[in-house]
Amino acid sequence: MRTAILALALLATPAFADSTSGTVLAFDRVDMILVMKDRTVWELPSDLELPEDLKANDRIVIDWDTNGDNGVGTFNSITRVEE
Repeated sequence: MRTAILALALLATPAFADSTSGTVLAFDRVDMILVMKDRTVWELPSDLELPEDLKANDRIVIDWDTNGDNGVGTFNSITRVEE
């Protein structure tokens, strides 16, 4: 039994939290595409809660869980940074 549990634990891929911040260049609410001023493009899930009036020049923080070598796994939040 212990061997089976250990094997399952070794096969599980851990998720790691990560975040980035920057300034919004453009946001398409229909296609849920966010472009940052550094030209980073984020394709967001339609069920992600966003600031209602997210617009160009807003400073934001994006928090997500990474999915190992596959990049972004799950978005946790996008929040506006008040200046």
